[in-house]
Amino acid sequence: MSEPRPKSFYALATFFALFLIFLYGPTITIAILSFQGPGGGLTFPMRGVSLHWFRDLFQEQAVGDIWGSFSRSFTLGLMVMVTTVVVSVMGGLAFRKRFKGSGILFYLIITSLVIPSILVSLGVGLIWSQSGLNVHWSTSGFGAQLTWTLPFGLLIMFAVFNRFDQSYEEAARDLGASPWQTIRHVVLPIIAPSLIGVALFGFTLSYDEFARTLLTSGSRNTLPLEIFGMTTNVTTPVIFALGTLTTVFSFLVIGLFLLVVWWMDRRRKAQGSDAGQGLV
Repeated sequence: MSEPRPKSFYALATFFALFLIFLYGPTITIAILSFQGPGGGLTFPMRGVSLHWFRDLFQEQAVGDIWGSFSRSFTLGLMVMVTTVVVSVMGGLAFRKRFKGSGILFYLIITSLVIPSILVSLGVGLIWSQSGLNVHWSTSGFGAQLTWTLPFGLLIMFAVFNRFDQSYEEAARDLGASPWQTIRHVVLPIIAPSLIGVALFGFTLSYDEFARTLLTSGSRNTLPLEIFGMTTNVTTPVIFALGTLTTVFSFLVIGLFLLVVWWMDRRRKAQGSDAGQGLV
């Protein structure tokens, strides 16, 4: 016979349930309202159930450039993701050994996380405009977003390399591997799951970034800026349909990265099994 659960268990369970409601309640509400009928509005009660606003979303809109802004956010997210991964790995490798000024450089990197995002956006925009450069989402916007994603990527790589067993590299060098071969065939495969995590961080943080892109995107909006602009002009549930689709897209991106991690783990186990059978 199982022992009765303490009262604290039910209190914690209730608190966790309320937390989940607070966390996902707004998203669920938007998803429900996006299925309003053709005569539906932005609030409850719902007036019918249909896919009308999803169909309307794929038609030409009187206000905004939804799909153009989505393509810009997607492209910018890929640019930020690749740059974050590459620079984070290089920075992680560089910080494995202490060098002159490494402490100051580390704190300078972390400082960008605590500076208000709107100030970063304002500063980057001013630098670009005062330098005579074109303020554009792919240049100044790209640079502003890197001040947000790179610190996260570097912190992850610092933690990864602090736990990294350097005996693997020593064994590779003893077998005649060059420094590049050691990194390519030993270090990168071992830290690959962490690289996937850094890539996911880089893409998602860029994809939904608003404040650091506000004054650095120029005349072409990214998706978060476009949605913000639509909130002052669009008075139909089409904006809820857009929110639902972007949420689904975000989950698909996360699922894709998790699938890649699962595939890599399965491949590694299969290779280990084949190597063991070869030894037998």
